[in-house]
Amino acid sequence: MALQGVRVLELAGLAPGPFCGMVLADFGAQVVRVDRPGARGDLGLLARGKRSLAVDLKRPEGASLLRRLCSQVDVLLEPFRHGVLSKIGRSGENPYAPLNLLGDFGGGSLICTLGILMALYQRTRSGKGQVIDASMVEGTAYLSSFLWKSLQIGLWEQPRGQNMLDGGAPFYTTYRTADGGFMAVGAIEPKFYKLLIKGLGLKPDELPNQMSMSDWPEMKKRFADVFAKKTKEEWCRIFDGTDACVTPVLTFEEVTQHDHNKERGSFIRDKDQGVSPRPAPLLSDTPALPSSQRDPFVGEHTEEVLQEFGFSQVEINQLTSDKIIEINKVRANL
Repeated sequence: MALQGVRVLELAGLAPGPFCGMVLADFGAQVVRVDRPGARGDLGLLARGKRSLAVDLKRPEGASLLRRLCSQVDVLLEPFRHGVLSKIGRSGENPYAPLNLLGDFGGGSLICTLGILMALYQRTRSGKGQVIDASMVEGTAYLSSFLWKSLQIGLWEQPRGQNMLDGGAPFYTTYRTADGGFMAVGAIEPKFYKLLIKGLGLKPDELPNQMSMSDWPEMKKRFADVFAKKTKEEWCRIFDGTDACVTPVLTFEEVTQHDHNKERGSFIRDKDQGVSPRPAPLLSDTPALPSSQRDPFVGEHTEEVLQEFGFSQVEINQLTSDKIIEINKVRANL
């Protein structure tokens, strides 16, 4: 895989760090997660392909151990606020929350992953590593570059919910169907809008101009009345295979069963972890190969990892005795 041979230390944290580490592991990196002794038995939801090393970083011996490991890895992934790591071993209608896809995973994890890969590539030319400072706020702002740029062309002059791309336009929003489902409409371009009107069974010459914003509220009501007369499945039969930019809003189960996703193999099934998206993007020569093994327990690989990094058995036994590290070997169930 593309990152085969890259060694990563991931210090335990919340969503952004673990997802970044999982992406790197999916594409072949050897990822060791450094957990706190006494933490819960498993690593949570984003531990695919990782191993667990349990170390007490608040103790001087634990901090020393971490520095020794860092000297042998390519990437250190840490989730702390700025400056924390360097101290280790020393003294109207409310807006809807946009899930945590933007901050945690888009502006956080993926931007951080991009920075790591760019730094690794630069190292092949300069021979030097560097610090990647990935801020979720700045990463999310960068993802929203289009919004900032489009302020200059008037796309966001109206109150929230009344602009073309935030639900204000009748041709760029969602509608409830007769069976309680929803259809999503995104027919901005005139040729797509024309097909939308045709599919709805409306007459173009009886409608106001598409871009007449003063008519949008009334048009949304009219479109909503039409969509409410048929089920989601009926609307799919009407719009499937057209360029009207009208698609069903799918449930989780429907997403995995959708013909497009099934044809591309966009989701993978695991008997223990259920269904999850296949790693993206798909590389032609070195595609990701996500681990099918169960997620590790905290401290399951402590001894194994330290041996790989050159720690003697005497050192490991002493660290265990001093409660600097924690070893949790899996016992067979007979």
